[in-house]
Amino acid sequence: MHNKSIQAPQSVVMIRPHHFTPNTQTAKDNTFQGQVAGHTAEQIASRAYSEVTQAVSALSDAGIKVHLFEDEGTTTPDSVFPNNWFSTHSGGHIAVYPMYSPNRRSERRHDVLELLKQRFRVQDIRDYSGLEQDSLFLEGTGAMVIDHLERVAYAARSRRTSEVLLERFCAHFDYEPMVFDAFDLSGAPIYHTNVLMCIGTGFAMIGVDCIQDRVRRQEVLDRIHAGHRDVIELSQQQIADFAGNAIELSGSDGPVLALSQRALASLNSRQKALLEAHVSLLPLNIPTIELAGGSVRCMIAGIHLSERPQAI
Repeated sequence: MHNKSIQAPQSVVMIRPHHFTPNTQTAKDNTFQGQVAGHTAEQIASRAYSEVTQAVSALSDAGIKVHLFEDEGTTTPDSVFPNNWFSTHSGGHIAVYPMYSPNRRSERRHDVLELLKQRFRVQDIRDYSGLEQDSLFLEGTGAMVIDHLERVAYAARSRRTSEVLLERFCAHFDYEPMVFDAFDLSGAPIYHTNVLMCIGTGFAMIGVDCIQDRVRRQEVLDRIHAGHRDVIELSQQQIADFAGNAIELSGSDGPVLALSQRALASLNSRQKALLEAHVSLLPLNIPTIELAGGSVRCMIAGIHLSERPQAI
């Protein structure tokens, strides 16, 4: 039996889309989105469906419990990324978030929350989604990378991350906010924090060059080091290849790092060795999903709740 870390959930929620397509409403500020050419909408949707199916199988084989929901609708192109609209926290707490793009707001699902209440101990659900009317947005564990051990919420400023709402979330959930500015290779603000950094139990990966302010960069690094983690610095190109968009999970044979095959291919041998001192690497092949500007971390909503005993 392997010790479980509160940083690395053993259960997750995933959404399998039936009509996947990159979201035109998010393309303006998500420079990670790719161009779709030479394929019909049906081919793209079919490939995305298969990629999620195969990812769920690989995670399940590693001993991770996947609660899989189907999205058969045609109005939620980013539904495959559920980590943006809700998050779960130890002690039985759930947060529901306001989303920047109007067509992402329909991703919020009552049935997902009901399953969490049935299968896990849920004390309360704090719903911030009404703040969309005030143009306040905080897109979950896309906007924030949460250190559950040190109680820190790292957040890169963007139109999807309201600093006011971040402060409110941290006050409600007892986290220390750590805000900074981060930019991609083109000089554009990075749209979601979870594409530039990943916090594991004993390691962290971060695109340090994305944080151009040297003083703030060092403050962020110092705060990560305070948790006695091995820090793996990622290049801007590795960030563009989604190397930062990974998540540590608790598998049946120990901790694993779920990341895309593209992300893994971008890492050098030294980086892989540092990671493998802490986790087994679990690459998932999701090139079609990545056209939407997100990768493995975005697809996985970790469940940081205690399971309810189930009647036999």
